[in-house]
Amino acid sequence: MYRIAVIGGADSVIGFKALGLDCFAVSDAQSARRKLHELARIEEDPYVIIYLEENLAEPIMDEVRKYSAQPSPAIILIPGRDGPIGLGQSALVSAVEKAVGSNIL
Repeated sequence: MYRIAVIGGADSVIGFKALGLDCFAVSDAQSARRKLHELARIEEDPYVIIYLEENLAEPIMDEVRKYSAQPSPAIILIPGRDGPIGLGQSALVSAVEKAVGSNIL
């Protein structure tokens, strides 16, 4: 069975737990980096989607981009408790351009 994870601040991930997603509260970007790598390496019963809070992803974008070349896991950036900072939208535009060949958004 495939799983979905959420990595973010404690206030941000609590709502996702009610949806049945595996939630991992972290306090800083380095903890987020370690958790991302840990979850991405699971081979048995893998995580196919990992939601990552934008403000934690910003300092580790090089690490996040490494996973974009792989089919799984898909790393989806989501806004945190303080609202969006634009990284998630930029990633979506980039993915659409890659898939379609131009920015249709």
